Amino acid sequence: MSKSKVAILRTSPATVLEDYHRLMNLAGYQNVISRQADTALKVNISWHFFYPGSSTTPWQLEGVIRTLKRDGYDPTNIHACHNRTVVIDAHLGERENKQINVVQAHGLRNVHLYEGNEEWINVRDAVGDLADKFLCLNKVYPKGFMIPKRFIGENIIHLPTVKTHVFTTTTGAMKNAFGGLLNEHRHWTHPVIHETLVDLLMIQKKIHAGVFAVMDGTFAGDGPGPRCMIPYVKNVILASSDQVAIDAIAAKLMGFDPLRDIKFIRLAHDLGLGCGDVRDIEIVGDPEALKENWNFVGPFKKMTFASKMQHKIYWGPLRKPIEWSLKTVLAPWAYIASVIYHDSFWYPTHQKLVHGILHSNWGRLFHNWEKVALSPDKLDTPGWSDVGADPLTLKKDSWKLFKKSLSILGTCIKEAPEFSARKRRLHG
Repeated sequence: MSKSKVAILRTSPATVLEDYHRLMNLAGYQNVISRQADTALKVNISWHFFYPGSSTTPWQLEGVIRTLKRDGYDPTNIHACHNRTVVIDAHLGERENKQINVVQAHGLRNVHLYEGNEEWINVRDAVGDLADKFLCLNKVYPKGFMIPKRFIGENIIHLPTVKTHVFTTTTGAMKNAFGGLLNEHRHWTHPVIHETLVDLLMIQKKIHAGVFAVMDGTFAGDGPGPRCMIPYVKNVILASSDQVAIDAIAAKLMGFDPLRDIKFIRLAHDLGLGCGDVRDIEIVGDPEALKENWNFVGPFKKMTFASKMQHKIYWGPLRKPIEWSLKTVLAPWAYIASVIYHDSFWYPTHQKLVHGILHSNWGRLFHNWEKVALSPDKLDTPGWSDVGADPLTLKKDSWKLFKKSLSILGTCIKEAPEFSARKRRLHG
């Protein structure tokens, strides 16, 4: 049996597009991603606002699309794919993170799984008896749950970033399936989040024609992620067809022991769903990059007020008195609290973190994205030799951000599954 393989490269704006092409081919993506099937590019939006390290970068999406087109994949079979959560506005997120710019420039379809005529089917209709092997999802959803019908037979390429997470220590390829595969009430799985990610990987291996991940570490985030992090410039990119292995390598770069510190990696490794033991993973591209240790402190040493409360509710003393409410019509209180804390308070008051990193080469590329846009037809362009002017001064827009958070709060309440389900019953 061949060893799991993870490709890793150091990169720069001047070479990043060529580097993504080399990276994906080093990882053997053409052996995994079928040319005959549709390919979903599973975009990650961990925050609808731009925050370095939090969400799929535009050059990551650009590099993957150009690689597929350059290698002869039919662009009519490629589409961007977005999920929705009640606290994240995916439409705002794809604009603020400049992902929609890339999708539209290449003329690709842009699929929002919760909208239009998108069909969802019962998981047992999709995976059959495999559902009997789930570690936890049958207990969380005793009546079953729904998954997107379009995923059956499709390829999926996950586009996560390198960052920490207050629920799972790190997050990456495996966690990127969370929003796309689970319909409403995903928060019910938080007390068993590690087991949930393993169950979702089982489902992916069953339903997809091919599963691949391309991870961006040009920015990386440490601390109480996936939102309130300290962002760093790290200049690395990774790719693999083994979702467990790529998450393990990313965890090692951040300074963690994958099998000891990351439960979902250990569980998936023990079940043979991938390789979480770094010693048994073949590193191709730039193996020297793996000798780096970023010494991230992780998500638990400097937790925000919100993350502390989440831990108390899901795993601590507030679980019995409060967690039950998250499975009733009262649940929107938690969504409202999250938006008020993260969008109305934390983001507007921590703009120095965003503004500071915008002076880096990657930050300048993001800031000037529309001005330095490349022709989508010149597929062999290596990258950006000019990333545009340094945004020397940035206006304080805390009040503008606060007002925007209020509109997000309205959307959050409107889209809360507890309310929308009630509307469906009344009008059904």
